[in-house]
Amino acid sequence: MPRPAVAPDDLDYRHQGSRVHLASHQRGADATAIGQLATQIPGALVSLAVVSALALGICGTVVGWLVVVAWVASGALVFHRPTELRFARHVLKLREPLAEERARLEPIWREVTARAGIEANTYELMVENSDDLNAVAVAGHVVGVTTYSLNKIPSSNLAAVLAHELGHHTGGHAWAGLLGYWYSLPGRLAWAFTRGMARIALTVAGVFSAAATGLLILFMGMFVVAGFLVAWYITVPLVVAPYLLAWAGRLGELRADQQSAALGFAPEMAEVLRHFQAEEDAAKSAAAAQGKKLQEPTGLARLLSTHPDNHTRLRALEPYLQLPR
Repeated sequence: MPRPAVAPDDLDYRHQGSRVHLASHQRGADATAIGQLATQIPGALVSLAVVSALALGICGTVVGWLVVVAWVASGALVFHRPTELRFARHVLKLREPLAEERARLEPIWREVTARAGIEANTYELMVENSDDLNAVAVAGHVVGVTTYSLNKIPSSNLAAVLAHELGHHTGGHAWAGLLGYWYSLPGRLAWAFTRGMARIALTVAGVFSAAATGLLILFMGMFVVAGFLVAWYITVPLVVAPYLLAWAGRLGELRADQQSAALGFAPEMAEVLRHFQAEEDAAKSAAAAQGKKLQEPTGLARLLSTHPDNHTRLRALEPYLQLPR
């Protein structure tokens, strides 16, 4: 099998071997990360109620409370490196870089972290077999990059992508997102189970009569209204949370872009974003050539998107593009 052609190595490695400065924190939590965590509090409280009810009901008082405490403490695994690596391998399908991949990736990573004042070995580099230009920041220590990004784009553009992911880590976006997801998971599973049971109940009621279905719908509606009236401080935040989390995600992407730009990669980051926009435009042109039209996202879909559109991201980079390099 022929080896893929290596992309141009056009990165300025002037900072290799000596960091520009020493960052006071190798990881942190900016306003975006704190906002993500705050938004997840209602979901976490619902999850705590679900876990407590199941644990105490099934295991009894003593063992049940031990299970609850263990679940609460399990969030620390987000920062446990071996657990993170297993999560990255088995859930996200990332792998260790091959020798030739590491030889290309590590010098670029060292340059990026040197500019940021970060110890390079604070984070673990991993690779995803994918034909997409992409990278990912995972939990507390993992940075993943696709084989396309590794082999097909110039080193300076790859550095911009890695600097973007480093921004997610130093801003705390990665660990805050995973922590919020973990603590809200029992509540979301309980909600999915409840919806499934409601669908089954409506199907069974429909077999008997329309009146039975109507009464069941009325009962469910009254139950939902009661939930909003009695525990509005939980139900209202739960309804609003997806929109707030999506907004925080969009803000986090802009902050990570700015981190990349602040490290001197604004033109390269802009080039990556133009690549994404060109792919979108090509998909629209291909659909138009076939007499089809790609459906534009609705206003609601845009509110639930965790990434800003490419034009918004490019506009946010303009102040950095005007600065002398």
